[in-house]
Amino acid sequence: MDGATGTPAGVDAGALAQIAPSLQAVVEAGDLSGAVTLIWRGGEEIQLDLVGRRDLATGAPMTRDTIFRIASMTKPITTVAALMLMEEGKLRLDDPITRWAPEFADMRVLKDATGPLDDTYASPRDITVEDLMTHRAGLAYGFTSIGPIAHAHQRALGDVLDGDMAPDDWMKALGGLPLSYPPGERFHYSHATDVLGFIVGRIEGKPLREVLIQRLFEPLGMPDTDFWTPPGKQARAARLYRPKDDFSALEEVPFRAHATPPAFTGGGGGLVSTVDDYLRFARMLLAGGELDGRRYLKPETVAMMRTNRLTDAQREIPFMGIPFWAGQGFGLGLSTITDVEKQAWMGPGNEGAFGWPGAFGTWWRADPKADLILIYLIQNSMPLGPEAAAQLATGQRMGARAALPVFQRLAYEAVGAGGG
Repeated sequence: MDGATGTPAGVDAGALAQIAPSLQAVVEAGDLSGAVTLIWRGGEEIQLDLVGRRDLATGAPMTRDTIFRIASMTKPITTVAALMLMEEGKLRLDDPITRWAPEFADMRVLKDATGPLDDTYASPRDITVEDLMTHRAGLAYGFTSIGPIAHAHQRALGDVLDGDMAPDDWMKALGGLPLSYPPGERFHYSHATDVLGFIVGRIEGKPLREVLIQRLFEPLGMPDTDFWTPPGKQARAARLYRPKDDFSALEEVPFRAHATPPAFTGGGGGLVSTVDDYLRFARMLLAGGELDGRRYLKPETVAMMRTNRLTDAQREIPFMGIPFWAGQGFGLGLSTITDVEKQAWMGPGNEGAFGWPGAFGTWWRADPKADLILIYLIQNSMPLGPEAAAQLATGQRMGARAALPVFQRLAYEAVGAGGG
């Protein structure tokens, strides 16, 4: 620690000092309500920044214990729970999911992923557990799809992140839709991790929520991570915002309030959490599956999560309309940097750095070579209706997202951790 500045040795205090003002500028421009960011390195917190407000109506500021909807940052957590079952011999990566989810037997595949729903052929094989963990199941999201299948998802399943169906009914509805691609063929971002989560629940004979609380949230010390925000914690919840159509101001995006935990607990995107809760989870993965003397996964299992499993041909296929996989790969529930020079879409980072973002602008990264964890939490709504991927690729209505690359760059500059 530098006694003169209070800054840890080897850390650029000037770069750290630029983070909060850079985020504040985006807030003042009216693109963002607020943000909570954290830099953790070498076993210590380097900096926490609290900028803006979690509730524009009440004026409540962002605080360390603000609760965020973390959307797809849920996926690595669900994947860890499934891998814990794998280590116990309760499932294998090559198991067909029909072993626990008969709703997905005898699936049909669209001849054209953008074509008619009745123009299909028999799936050449069953979906496997690994297909779910790598988004190569052939399943879809409405917002990542184009054409009739996109709208069929909306009709059959409802809102992608505010659903209210019972899990068994939801699985039946999804299993009744054709696959967009044959299992194993390509990465197509989808409800795969939701399916994985409900399979975890079926294997354990209890709701996914209970499995995660018992196996991860309670032992890791994540008291504010759950599939709902209880009434007593609502005041700490950050509201979700989007720009009005004329971009004159931000408007709140409402979610239904639950007096009790909801029936639908989507393992692909349903969790809320805080910066300190998610830091506990990220530290466990960075440490190879162990935290504070308790082991959750074997080091070799965590290494599997953090190792690319997509083929070169699969990584050439654009994701959400961009060449996302240049210099990146996808393991089990996580993306990972494979080539620092070619990687451009997830900010600076060293080879082997891993993480996965959320649809509301939340993002995190663990970088083993730098012994570094970065967490960035905002609540900025993006379009998630049918065929939204086409709009996302253009960057429309995404002004709030401009703050993330600034935070990433300054954070890496501050700790001198390389990463391009």
